[in-house]
Amino acid sequence: MSNQAVEAKRLDRHECRACGYVYEPEKGDNTQGIPPGTPFEELPPNWRCPICSARAAAFQNIGSTGSPSGFKENLDYGLGINRLTPGQKNLLIFGGLALGILFFLSLYGLH
Repeated sequence: MSNQAVEAKRLDRHECRACGYVYEPEKGDNTQGIPPGTPFEELPPNWRCPICSARAAAFQNIGSTGSPSGFKENLDYGLGINRLTPGQKNLLIFGGLALGILFFLSLYGLH
């Protein structure tokens, strides 16, 4: 079939459980010559964490960069807030805080 849909490789990030280093496939690992775009599953067998030298088995999949944080079972709770990405949550929190400060400062304009 020439019209087959080719599924793009999912580039999930992986975090070292020993030191907290996050391998990001979009960046690769220039300390060990891993080019950008290399998925974690395609790393050489002798690849180790550049910070603590832990083996690849010590890494945990933490999902892609823009994925919602938390357990998949809980994403449907919280009026849709749980489906927001961390960046969207930060914008909501700090935007609301800035708006609150603006309203508080506007009270000084009342005489």
